Amino acid sequence: MKPPPFTYCDPESVDEAVGLKSEYGIDSLVLAGGQSLLPLLNMRLVRPEALIDINRIGDLQKIEPRSDMLEVGAGVRQYELENHPQVGRLIPLLPEATGCIGHLETRHRGTVGGSLAHADSAAELPCTAVTLDATVVARGPSGTRTIEAQDFFRGWTTTALEPEEVLVAVRYPVPPQAAGHGFVEVARRVGDLALAGAAAVVNLDEDGRFTSVSVGVLGISDTPVRAWAVESALIGEASTAENIARAAEEIVPSVTSGDDLHATRAYRRHLARLVVRRAITAAVARAHERSDGT
Repeated sequence: MKPPPFTYCDPESVDEAVGLKSEYGIDSLVLAGGQSLLPLLNMRLVRPEALIDINRIGDLQKIEPRSDMLEVGAGVRQYELENHPQVGRLIPLLPEATGCIGHLETRHRGTVGGSLAHADSAAELPCTAVTLDATVVARGPSGTRTIEAQDFFRGWTTTALEPEEVLVAVRYPVPPQAAGHGFVEVARRVGDLALAGAAAVVNLDEDGRFTSVSVGVLGISDTPVRAWAVESALIGEASTAENIARAAEEIVPSVTSGDDLHATRAYRRHLARLVVRRAITAAVARAHERSDGT
């Protein structure tokens, strides 16, 4: 398999990359890690006039804690997110979820921005962005704009990015120190895209009742799903196994993926309940550990 012919562009700055996107518009694609794009090129499923390689733009490869927020450049490799000590300290959900992406070799090439821009609904980073109320930062000819993660993903491999924009960073609010997190996914084999997965961040009061709950689910629809109904069912409730299991049932109406080669809709409904319950349970256990000082 060979890619179609294209003009290769190698910008050294964000402004230069934006200028190239403005020039070529919808007929251009951005190359970051290439883990999703290169197979599409080789199978000729995409035929860009220009390929804009952002790998030499140093400003896109930074991880910067900023007070109560963590900013991650679009060009940061996934293995850096997985192993960065400040990321693990501030938002431990991110390295846990990132460690489930493909294989080690995949994570050494794949980028944070590439995963978000590709917008595969079965991918881990889009799910964590929705769960953590992240904000995507895009740069275009008119300047910089921010897009809430919940509004960024429009459909399978479809985002709110304009044809002349470049994704430059993602900003994650830092959860309270006492928050617990959990991430669970089910795949046919290690390294495969998940059939379903869930991320959860919870806060508990002194009596073990939920004061805040955030749950995101992947692999069950054409976008990552924020499980609002599950969250509403838990706020103010005791963090018991029974309450968590009952709330997990609320995810079922959000399962819109149909039968395919890998799973039926009925099986994904079962998995959705399972991963939501397990992710919340893991988050509760960690919240208790933090409250105990362990």
